[in-house]
Amino acid sequence: MAGELLMSISKDERERAIFRNRRIAMADKESNMITAVRNAKKLEALTIAQNALRKKISVDVIIDITGLTREEIEGLCDAD
Repeated sequence: MAGELLMSISKDERERAIFRNRRIAMADKESNMITAVRNAKKLEALTIAQNALRKKISVDVIIDITGLTREEIEGLCDAD
């Protein structure tokens, strides 16, 4: 079944183009989802760091907890 479908698609340039476009769209969607998850995790880490700074927790401990860089955490200090 799959082999027959592949053979029929491979003979028709329009069908190949549609198939390629669908694969590209799926890859773009997956990439966008990965980026959104990364951004959400970063925002969560920044929020945790901001709250920890308010509690006077040391920057070194915040780095260990959140995985943020010293510069990112110190940037939060400058923003206040």
